[in-house]
Amino acid sequence: MIGCVLCATLQKLFSKKKNESMKQIYLDNQSNTVLDGRVLGAMEPFFVEFYGNPQSVYFLGSVSKDALETARTQVADLINATSKEIIFTSCGTESNNLAIKGIANALKVRGNHIVVSAIEHFSVLNSVKKLQKEGFEVTYLPVDSKGNVLGSELKKALRGDTILVSVQYANPEIGTIQNIKELVSIVKNGKSKNFVVFHTDAVSACGAISVDVQDLQVDALTFSSSVMYGPKGAAALYLKDGIKIIPQIDGGVQENSRRAGTENLPAIVGFGKACEIAKLETAKNDKIIKKLRDKFIAELPNKIEHIYLNGALENRLPGNINFSIEFVEGEALFLLLDAKGIIAASGSACANKNLKFSHVLDAIGADTAVGQGSIIFTLSKFNTEEDVDHVLEEFPKIVKKLRNMSPLYSFFMQTGNRKTL
Repeated sequence: MIGCVLCATLQKLFSKKKNESMKQIYLDNQSNTVLDGRVLGAMEPFFVEFYGNPQSVYFLGSVSKDALETARTQVADLINATSKEIIFTSCGTESNNLAIKGIANALKVRGNHIVVSAIEHFSVLNSVKKLQKEGFEVTYLPVDSKGNVLGSELKKALRGDTILVSVQYANPEIGTIQNIKELVSIVKNGKSKNFVVFHTDAVSACGAISVDVQDLQVDALTFSSSVMYGPKGAAALYLKDGIKIIPQIDGGVQENSRRAGTENLPAIVGFGKACEIAKLETAKNDKIIKKLRDKFIAELPNKIEHIYLNGALENRLPGNINFSIEFVEGEALFLLLDAKGIIAASGSACANKNLKFSHVLDAIGADTAVGQGSIIFTLSKFNTEEDVDHVLEEFPKIVKKLRNMSPLYSFFMQTGNRKTL
């Protein structure tokens, strides 16, 4: 309650317009990335010059159709797929809904058991909840303290009637990267009497690390434009040739009758260009971003006591930094950061619109009181060492200010007791 009152007070204090000349450092790249200028350049003609419907046979329609298929090839090339295996959608959430519901319903004559991890995106978790109401059975895989899905748990979960497994490639909140190739192998060699489809939500992975569907041997994979320096409004579902799926949007024949609706051509063209750039530049960008991330993770604990890194240290997304900071609220942290021109995110209950503690931090066993002080910084290719140095200088001051306002911290300093008042 104390934290919520404090957060409400801070919101009022910093709701006024910030100084426009203030340096802004954007570190919420797991939510959305800034558009690459080259992507914008590729998109612009399709807003005002080549505006024909790709399904139309006249000249402008043919130009749009060619652009659509060029983008499909660019998107497929990023993950080493074929263009006919790409279904364009509007966002990662739609792709996940199409994958989970569409594949499960296509295979329900074979079985009704689905396996997902406990730290999936809500577009997966809520999709399987809906399927449960329709008669499907769902097993939720636990994760270890670093967010890893254990192969032994997956083996135990598989049943004779299992038809679908979905495990997120990389978690955007804590940064943990799963060993998808190993998990796929366990599923393909498991005890189900059925062919089990393996889907992975790779929205946070594609564009950040190398992803190869041929190497992974996944059957379906979700990825999105908006977190790889492309526009919002375009995403894709990779569906391995031969895998059955039931469309979730009824209408016309777009996307080979698997996803109806007029194509958002400018966004799709931008998505294609973003994938083309990512294929050429991801390895180079990763080295630079990892260096900045590692500096941040190494130096912050030297400046702030009683903080804890969330997620794996080694198999971690290049730009992900997630700390829980004791005796402070996550929302207060990012409000004060925002007032300084530093944009971040949090997994605290106050910071979430559903007012619930992060299901990811809960799954890894994070202490609820400590986890309420979680802060997530995610770096992009546009961030610099100067950005990191500035945050490392300003953030400890913010933590100190909030702790000086906290009766819990005062109580701890006087007694050494972490128990609530």
